[in-house]
Amino acid sequence: MNEVHISLRQLTIVTILFTVGSAILITPSGMAESARQDAWIAGLIGIGAGLPLVWMMAKLVNLYPQKNLTEIIETVLGKWVGKIVSLLLVVSFFSAPTAVMNDLGDFMTTQLIPETPIEAIIILFGAVVLMGVRLGVEVIARSAELLFPWFLLLYFLLVVLVAFNIDPRHLQPVLENGFPPIWQAGFTFLSVAFLPHIALLLTLPASLSRPALFGKGIVLGSLIGSLMLVAVITLAILVLGVEVTSKSLYPSYVLAQKIDIGHFLQRVETIMAIMWFFSLYFRITLYLSSITVSLAQIFNLKDYRPLVWPLGMLFIVLSFVVYPNVPFRQAWDARTWPPYTLVIGLLLPLLLLAVHAVRHRLSKKKRTQQT
Repeated sequence: MNEVHISLRQLTIVTILFTVGSAILITPSGMAESARQDAWIAGLIGIGAGLPLVWMMAKLVNLYPQKNLTEIIETVLGKWVGKIVSLLLVVSFFSAPTAVMNDLGDFMTTQLIPETPIEAIIILFGAVVLMGVRLGVEVIARSAELLFPWFLLLYFLLVVLVAFNIDPRHLQPVLENGFPPIWQAGFTFLSVAFLPHIALLLTLPASLSRPALFGKGIVLGSLIGSLMLVAVITLAILVLGVEVTSKSLYPSYVLAQKIDIGHFLQRVETIMAIMWFFSLYFRITLYLSSITVSLAQIFNLKDYRPLVWPLGMLFIVLSFVVYPNVPFRQAWDARTWPPYTLVIGLLLPLLLLAVHAVRHRLSKKKRTQQT
């Protein structure tokens, strides 16, 4: 495998974009449907629970510096068991980039260019994604660093311009239905904004130029990205109200349509969509890059690039069929995705840490007996 290096700044930016990802488009709807006007509280609870989880992932990486997750699994669980677990993890993760790509195609065909076939959009965007995967993590990180100022500019323009339309009454009454719906929405937020970060462990730890700072970069990036999501969720409720937010497939796009400054600055939602394309692109590319690099490591290949195009064709085809219809997608996002990410994003790191602790204690005990 070719040695690559990314800086702490690049890691933080990549994590921010990965955290925002497709969540900026679809999360406000599901959160408002569950927690109603208290969705912003659920988001803050999700941040409070998510940051320790990300720290736990970073702790696992710090125990095995300059190793990606697949290498850590093999070290902790043994060669053959580790390879089987890693392969199951990587194969099961393949649904994540296909789902995000389908979200992109559906958004484009329903909101921007309805007469264009979704297949054409997925193929064209998928080709750009595969180019990024083939060029490698270092190029992806540098591209993210280059585009991030434009992403921030568009994000802050969105926040500032829609702020003229907020109505604080939309947040009332607070805690109308108590905490149970808030816990459910908080778990949904956790499953979208934090638990998928396990994918970043498949490729980024061994690429960081200063491995000891991996935890700082991924935790800081997760915090900033999740706060940006909570801000959009809060604005959607303040401007659109609970009913419109919960019933819209893409509330943040509807939010951008509300921008109207003096009947002069209008119809800028298409420009704002560029911001979402940035975050969607990097989330999909990082997912697919993690899968490709991990498969190369599992099968002891010297270079991951021969896998890019075969996996890319499979990825594009699956993106057509991953969601047969909107009700299936909503059911998947609400009932299947959260427990699935809980298993791989929480239980797997906990298992690895527990096995590491047991092996370390047994090794220490053995050394003590020998002396």
